[in-house]
Amino acid sequence: MAEQPFTDDEYEFLRHIRFGELPPAVRPDERVELTESEARRDQPDPLDDPVHWNLRHAG
Repeated sequence: MAEQPFTDDEYEFLRHIRFGELPPAVRPDERVELTESEARRDQPDPLDDPVHWNLRHAG
């Protein structure tokens, strides 16, 4: 016997139970432009040849 999928109303209820009330939407006049102020930190600054750096720290 195949189970019936949830209706949109049931999914909405389950989202409300799990996450609670959503905050009000941000109006366009309340938005601000993002400006990056610092360098990215997902990789260290290369001090020499990146290939040499990767081999040196590979192991």
